[in-house]
Amino acid sequence: METMKLKIEGMGCNGCAAKVEKLIQGVAGVIECNVNFGVEQATVSYNPKKTNFARIQQVVKGAGYGASPTM
Repeated sequence: METMKLKIEGMGCNGCAAKVEKLIQGVAGVIECNVNFGVEQATVSYNPKKTNFARIQQVVKGAGYGASPTM
């Protein structure tokens, strides 16, 4: 299992954060996801053999939000 932090852009409320969290959790290979609206960040635990940043980013962008890795 690996964990990554993502900067999520375009969220306007806690409802948006909940939507993004649900979308990411629906990606095959994602074990856990927590989205914090206040800091516009998602913490994602995932199986690197089943998914990767590009796939998660694709799902987030498909819903109209931005996702980029944090340092």
